[in-house]
Amino acid sequence: MATTAGYSGTPLLQKLGVKDQMKVQLLNAPGDYFTLLEKDISYQITTKREVPDFVHLFAKSIKEFEKEMAKLKLVIKKNTKIIIWVSWYKKGAGIDTDLTETVIRNYALKNDLVDVKVCAVSAQWSGLKLVVPLAKR
Repeated sequence: MATTAGYSGTPLLQKLGVKDQMKVQLLNAPGDYFTLLEKDISYQITTKREVPDFVHLFAKSIKEFEKEMAKLKLVIKKNTKIIIWVSWYKKGAGIDTDLTETVIRNYALKNDLVDVKVCAVSAQWSGLKLVVPLAKR
């Protein structure tokens, strides 16, 4: 039986919404990312010249989160239908971090993004899905 993150019983790949045709960009992903997904999607990873359809950013601090999101602003302008998942350490993971769901949500709202879904990515990581609002696409 497949393992799943969280309590829903839904495989992580499905929770995140990664489709076979999507170009994927990973930022600071843990070494076991494909194991968490239960699928090797390395063939979908973008080159530097490609604009991704899906980004999964793992950030350990507010500083790292804001730095990576600033880099993504140009990508978002090129693809307003982009899906961005931001993952941060769960409180119970035993790792000290200043990054929280509230910080990510507030940043998103100030930068023309909205959060539409939250999920458990692993025992250590939570995730928040950010998108450009329909009215701004």
